[in-house]
Amino acid sequence: QVQLVESGGGMVQAGGSLRLSCAASGLPLSLYAMGWFRQAPGKEREFVAAIRWSADSTVYADSVKGRFTISRDNAKNMVYLDLISLKPEDTALYYCAVYGRRFAAPSMNRDDYDYWGQGTQVTVSS
Repeated sequence: QVQLVESGGGMVQAGGSLRLSCAASGLPLSLYAMGWFRQAPGKEREFVAAIRWSADSTVYADSVKGRFTISRDNAKNMVYLDLISLKPEDTALYYCAVYGRRFAAPSMNRDDYDYWGQGTQVTVSS
């Protein structure tokens, strides 16, 4: 059974930083691209960042480029999202997700991801 558990969310002031973590069990993360998505109240779940299974390719939403960094530690079955220069509009529930096929390039399309965590809340105050 595949399980993803996000952690690291919290409340910060604008300009602050956080590190989100995603721990996976039930499958070898080293074979799969991983993504981070977020959903604010009343809005659609949107793409944030994704990383190739081999960690040599990443993609980001334009809204977070230069502020967020996705990384992974395949030996630990972990994926991370470092958030800096946070803005109130970054407030959302952040989810990690596993891409549905092995050895695939990172994808911005949420329909390409088969497994999802429960999310971790990030709240940024102005």
